[in-house]
Amino acid sequence: MLKVKDIAKAIEDFAPISLKEDWDNPGLQVGDRDMEVTGILLCLDVTEEILKEARKRDCNMIVSHHPLIFGGLKRLTGETPTERIVAGALRDNIAIYSAHTNLDSAFEGVSYEMAHMLGMKDCRPLERSTTGGEKEGLGIVGTVTPTPKLEFLRRVKETFEVKDLRYSAQTPGIVVRKVALCGGSGGSLIKKALQSGADVYICGDLKYHDFTSYGSEILLADIGHFESERCSRKILSRAIRSVHPDCVIYFSECERNPICLL
Repeated sequence: MLKVKDIAKAIEDFAPISLKEDWDNPGLQVGDRDMEVTGILLCLDVTEEILKEARKRDCNMIVSHHPLIFGGLKRLTGETPTERIVAGALRDNIAIYSAHTNLDSAFEGVSYEMAHMLGMKDCRPLERSTTGGEKEGLGIVGTVTPTPKLEFLRRVKETFEVKDLRYSAQTPGIVVRKVALCGGSGGSLIKKALQSGADVYICGDLKYHDFTSYGSEILLADIGHFESERCSRKILSRAIRSVHPDCVIYFSECERNPICLL
């Protein structure tokens, strides 16, 4: 019978913990490594609704992209959603595991998956990992078939199911040939995208001043944090099934973008 530690090893063989950023907290968040696993629920964020869905589906392990616990817990009084989730998971013997920036930096991780979705070729990391190999690091830069700016942006919007794509208005009417991208909050890599010679940089959570500072130099496209990392569930499923093909895995059906647009 599969145990929590077997699932963790399958994920960490694909996305080693050593690839994580210093501030991050991936790995087992809640639970016993030796507990037998009846089913796994995959999600982007662990919420109280996700915990209810895990119970309903008889899944005693939740695997998420974003860690439930970042800065540690000082008490378990049930006053916050995180406290209630931890207490509920412990009560119901549900393990919670996350693979975050290590999954971002892994070869064929989040940014690689985004690149595949856009049909990019000749891909390499935008910022090489200091602890990994040549193919590991944050972000991706690669090439696409030459495409006019607005046509390319429409493709991006459709590919990632973006309801409200923000892009830099002051960028000239270019033809996109070289693309840089990063899943999640990628504002810190804009300069790397410029240095790579990319025509466009795609990520989530860009700030107003990112657009005013760099929008005339490179086409910036903010597709949203949730939209850019939703593919993490497919990656985690493949990593687990490549080692344990008979493992019972579900994608969450109740998960929703926490940001609404009016």
